[in-house]
Amino acid sequence: MEERLQKILARGGIASRRAAEELILEGRVSVNGRIVTELGTRANPEVDVVAMDGVPVLRAVKHSYIMLHKPQGYVTTRHDPEGRPTVFELVPDIPGLFTVGRLDRETEGLLLLTTDGAWAEQIAHPRYEVEREYEVRIVGPISPNALAWLREGIMLDGKLARPVAAYQSGQNGQSAILTIVILEGRKREVRMLCAAAGLTVKRLIRRRVGSILLGWLAEGHWRNLNQQEVEALRGVSRPARPSSGNRETRSRTRDNIAGGEAEASVSEDMYRNRRARGVGQVDDRPEPGLSSGVPLSRHRRDVSRRDEPRVGPRNRSEG
Repeated sequence: MEERLQKILARGGIASRRAAEELILEGRVSVNGRIVTELGTRANPEVDVVAMDGVPVLRAVKHSYIMLHKPQGYVTTRHDPEGRPTVFELVPDIPGLFTVGRLDRETEGLLLLTTDGAWAEQIAHPRYEVEREYEVRIVGPISPNALAWLREGIMLDGKLARPVAAYQSGQNGQSAILTIVILEGRKREVRMLCAAAGLTVKRLIRRRVGSILLGWLAEGHWRNLNQQEVEALRGVSRPARPSSGNRETRSRTRDNIAGGEAEASVSEDMYRNRRARGVGQVDDRPEPGLSSGVPLSRHRRDVSRRDEPRVGPRNRSEG
């Protein structure tokens, strides 16, 4: 049966369907030795030889689904021309493995990798509105006005970028801790939102994607997702959230701090509860000196401890 080339590439673990379209347009895909650049082209994977950069695309027999706690300083490309370390040095060398979306070099936290292009698209494509939750360490205190500006959003590439939730969730010495939830995960979106609100980001950690939690997975460590976690992100639809009103109403919120705080309280409770219903929390912490690439086990649903202040040298490994 003939299928679109995008679907064949996704099934073969090459890339998501949207990313596969770019590969086709770049002239990197061939069918029976002939370069194809038309997106509507179909082929029969049982008969035709579909190749990317001259390498035949094979149907993945069993897909891989991995979560990694990405450390600072690592890029999410497989090969970096500047010689910087990449996240693929931290995970198994699996043919066709690619990242689901990206985190910039200085951002830490939950990064998903897979060989399943269709699954990746259901997470990465904006139309599925999969939530991404970040913990943001801010230099100095946060004023209510700064939070109001942050919730107002900014224009990025001619399109409004606005978090679905933004509230202060803790304090660590002189640093305030924000929780910010976004849907699209556009390039440097959280950092640019904070900059527009006059906030200086000290540290940025992605804690959650959909219902998958980073938990206690140590920096630089990975583990395989279980079937429950994989299915939790397959065809996920975002739960309803309170309406933020029109832009005029949102502008008034900046001048009405009391009203803004009440709205933030509702959002905070809702997103804390949503996180508590997530899956993938890892209860056991690795022993000091444990090497990268060791999967952890024993999941739990209770994530209340993650929101407690953590002090001392273990901070960097408790994720």
